[in-house]
Amino acid sequence: MPETKQITTRVLPGFMELLPAGQIQFERMRSTIQASFERFGFIPLVTPVIERSEVLLSKAGGETEKQIYRFTKGENDLALRFDLTVPVARYVSEHFNQLTFPFRRYAIGTVYRGERPQKGRFREFYQCDIDIIGLGELSLVNDAEILSVIYTTFVNLALPDFTVRINNRKVLNGLFAGLGVGELAVDIMRMIDKREKIGDEAFLGSLAELGLSAGVVARLSDFVQIRGSNAEVIAGLQAMGIQNELFEAGVRDLAEVTRAVEYLGVPLKNFAIDLSIARGLDYYTGTVYETILNDHPEFGSICSGGRYDNLAEQYIDQKLPGVGISIGLTRLFDQLSDAGLIEPGPATVTRVLVAPMIPDLKIPLEIASCLREAGVPTEVYLEAARLKKMLNYANKLGVPYAVIVGEDEIKEGQYSLKNMLTGEQAKVTVEQLIDRVKNIPDSDI
Repeated sequence: MPETKQITTRVLPGFMELLPAGQIQFERMRSTIQASFERFGFIPLVTPVIERSEVLLSKAGGETEKQIYRFTKGENDLALRFDLTVPVARYVSEHFNQLTFPFRRYAIGTVYRGERPQKGRFREFYQCDIDIIGLGELSLVNDAEILSVIYTTFVNLALPDFTVRINNRKVLNGLFAGLGVGELAVDIMRMIDKREKIGDEAFLGSLAELGLSAGVVARLSDFVQIRGSNAEVIAGLQAMGIQNELFEAGVRDLAEVTRAVEYLGVPLKNFAIDLSIARGLDYYTGTVYETILNDHPEFGSICSGGRYDNLAEQYIDQKLPGVGISIGLTRLFDQLSDAGLIEPGPATVTRVLVAPMIPDLKIPLEIASCLREAGVPTEVYLEAARLKKMLNYANKLGVPYAVIVGEDEIKEGQYSLKNMLTGEQAKVTVEQLIDRVKNIPDSDI
């Protein structure tokens, strides 16, 4: 019989694969984010990973179009989704008559981009998105509520000190038009977006290289230097004296959104107007968001998004303004893990291991069923083994409790409950056992 050649296995570059402890932590983060979204009344939306290429390509451009995974199956030209926004645009246009607006949806799922894998960049990664989509118009208070969702989500994730930074594209576009350089808006915004990375000297030099006059460069420099509280930034913008309706509308929008954010109870220390936030995507037309961990600026933005005038203009003849954000969960989890900001956890969700010391498993299985009915994740060690081996198994996985079931315990109607963290052991009835372990806080595990 010919010898079977073993295949060398390894994960493809750009794809995350976690060990059990890491996957449990990842799923807890995902569940926390989902719970935060649902608290604000967002409903789940699941769309296919594969779409027709023409649907995805209608919204893709530049580098994104080059990164799309595209293939044919029979006569079908197909592609893997590269974000969760284009699918929702297709979904809303396709089911327009069945939906109620404003349509509030969240989507949590994998997206695919065939870019060069490197630290913090993946070819397959989870995104967690929310969008509020209106019909014809959408109140600015929705922009404030999106910021409140971001705040609530990161508080629930117990992330360290963070700031949600906001700006408004109307302010930027109105400023450029008011200064007579509207045709260079995209190039200037790209420079503003890079300013923090390249520094002020390089920023001013890049503006001059665009052919801008010294006076315009000076006004743009003054603009990005406006700082202070949200009220002070608004006052600074008004003091610039820019005679442009779009600019003035943008300043009013910023004032209204920040006022509503305060009404929603978001602490002032957790959000701020930042005029350097430009967001490179051309479809943002109003409020834009970027969220940073204040002690880890190297992470970049951990949650971004903004307002757009018309989500599905290429698919339907209806004006559908919206506002939304996206959290790159895979990247965020990777960064937090590398920075030691995620505490190592157990490699199991089991809270109680039933350790049978008898061949007849009737009572051990009944105890396990009682625990499970009470909502306690439980498993039974089903292989014949000594107690030491069973307890070692529990220790390796991080199971916090073991209940030992032997002949003496069965006769007494009380079972030995062992705390695997402290080594303490006590005799308990099944009812006492359930009462002790059904509400074990994660912090005690």
